Amino acid sequence: MEVIILAGGLGTRLQGVIGQYPKCMAAVNGRPFLAYLFDYLGTQGCTRVILSLGYKHEVILEWLAQQTPPFVVDHVVEQEPMGTGGGIQLAIKDAVSDHVIVLNGDTMFMADLRAQMEYHRSMHAGTTLGLKKMYAFDRYGIVVTNDHGRITSFEEKQYREEGMINAGVYIVDTRHYLGKQLPAKHSFEKAYLERYTMEGRFYGFESEAYFIDIGIPVDYEKAQQDLKIIFS
Repeated sequence: MEVIILAGGLGTRLQGVIGQYPKCMAAVNGRPFLAYLFDYLGTQGCTRVILSLGYKHEVILEWLAQQTPPFVVDHVVEQEPMGTGGGIQLAIKDAVSDHVIVLNGDTMFMADLRAQMEYHRSMHAGTTLGLKKMYAFDRYGIVVTNDHGRITSFEEKQYREEGMINAGVYIVDTRHYLGKQLPAKHSFEKAYLERYTMEGRFYGFESEAYFIDIGIPVDYEKAQQDLKIIFS
């Protein structure tokens, strides 16, 4: 399986905690968050990772040169910020698989990627999103699906007692995505997912797996304790 990791984020909300570093390099118990993503992918049958880099990519490449992950690691570099879609599009053009997995470099959702890939293929999906049920939250929008798992809409952030959120793990049919001929700079969520929802090619794969988004200080601190236990 080929996996793209979006690892070019600045981490504006974490700057007071981690300094001027990409979010994926935020230290968690003395290791970059990216190292835990690598550990997780090592359990999922991943064969190749393509890092989509941007801000201070040299820091990531210096760290990578000292690692020996159980899969091939390549990278592409944005010369200027291109949005989530631009980063994905750049990396997908370097992929060799018809269906690739995409992860956010500041999010851990430990779903069964093999099972999600099998579901994705069985539904002939354009893109399959990993979904996580959350309770009493206002930080995330929700994803609405029908009884067959097909995504029917995306709803904006507001307080909700419960709902399914986009957990930041995508399986993308490369031909479907590249066939939209989107501009080099775009939002994957807005320009692709939300715009083409009504085509009926997007599906949700629900999992109760562990989820953490380190994008804000309180959850970054939570990750220190959680990942110490999970990866002990």
